[in-house]
Amino acid sequence: MQYRRRLKSRITFSFVVFGTLLSVLFAVSVVLLQQWIEDALISRTLAQELDQYLVELRQDPTIVEPFYSRIQGYVTRPGRAEIVPEAFRGLPTGVHSVQSEGASYKAAVRKDEDFWGFITYDVSDNQELARRLWVALIGAVLIFSLLSLALGLWSAGRVMAPVSNLARRLDELESDKDYPGLAQHFPDDEVGQLAAALDDYAHRLNEIAERDKAFNADVSHELRTPLAVISGATELLLAQQDLPDRVRERLLRIARAARQSTDTTTALLHLVRAERGSAGAASAQDIGQIAEQLVNNYRPLIEGRPVELNVTHTTRLSVIAPEAVIAVTLGNLIGNAVRYTANGSVTVDVRTGEVEILDTGPGIPEQELPQIFDRHFRGRDVGGKGSGLGLSIVRRLCNLYGWTIEFSNRSDQSGLRVLIRFYPDRDQLSPE
Repeated sequence: MQYRRRLKSRITFSFVVFGTLLSVLFAVSVVLLQQWIEDALISRTLAQELDQYLVELRQDPTIVEPFYSRIQGYVTRPGRAEIVPEAFRGLPTGVHSVQSEGASYKAAVRKDEDFWGFITYDVSDNQELARRLWVALIGAVLIFSLLSLALGLWSAGRVMAPVSNLARRLDELESDKDYPGLAQHFPDDEVGQLAAALDDYAHRLNEIAERDKAFNADVSHELRTPLAVISGATELLLAQQDLPDRVRERLLRIARAARQSTDTTTALLHLVRAERGSAGAASAQDIGQIAEQLVNNYRPLIEGRPVELNVTHTTRLSVIAPEAVIAVTLGNLIGNAVRYTANGSVTVDVRTGEVEILDTGPGIPEQELPQIFDRHFRGRDVGGKGSGLGLSIVRRLCNLYGWTIEFSNRSDQSGLRVLIRFYPDRDQLSPE
């Protein structure tokens, strides 16, 4: 699971990192610059003092060595440096940093043919001041980091306020109400442009959805009249007593197809009306009886294949929904099981609160199971005719009425297991 990083947190983090790095760079630059300037000034001063003293000593041999509280000077002849502390005796001409007896010194050495001159400067106090400067600068870095954090939080809140407002308004939108529009609540800036783009996208989606609903409603409504004519004409023909058996069988197939088409158009009309919030009340339907009728309708489609169709229902299961909706839902599932089972059996088990459909067909590859409800999806190895819309309609009907449906391959043998739960929120149901 990827860690959720909020944009506001990213802005705040950027401010803190930038402020801290800037403070650290400033502090390091100050310390290094101070040390470099101090070292250069001391070295130059000591060298100048020593050179000046040796020049004056050559002019007046009676002049004494310079003495300061932190500066000591020594002048001697070459090879006679006993008066010079041991830590400085062997140093060549130049300016050196020396540690001696726990103290730090800067030593300027000048070794000429006639005189050796030494000037030492105790810089221990300077180093203590440098340490204190480091401590002060670290404290300043911490303070500036906290100030950067406070500034980052304030700036991120100001920057993200319009975006958060847009997200809040999107969350508060209700699907069953008209889209109010978002751009009117924001100025003409980047967030306002995003809100306007969302408004345009929402209007286009709404137009597409309305056209889809209108098309489904119009087609379903217009198909009902010719289907009623077909059903009526078929009933009149079947009422004749002297029909040949083959003709009667074909008329029965026409009647079943007309009934199935009528159920489908009725279910689509219910689906459209329910999505528009205008679905009417429905009565309780006996699932076992509907399953028996559907299985009897599919028996002639076996066409001599060694397939058994069975319906078992030890308890009575009633579901409040239009009969056409239940018939289309179960009919698609049973029809698929019959269509793809070459031999064996198809069993419809009506139980308390649910219906299980088992077949002995080839099953569905595991990698294709998540896609079976996609519109126009058909497996790679699936033969026969089909548009790939049946299971998509089944899923929409189940979502509309709060049912759940599961597909899985049978573990005990080849085939598919389909389980549809009509009361998924109830853990236990007492049989009627």
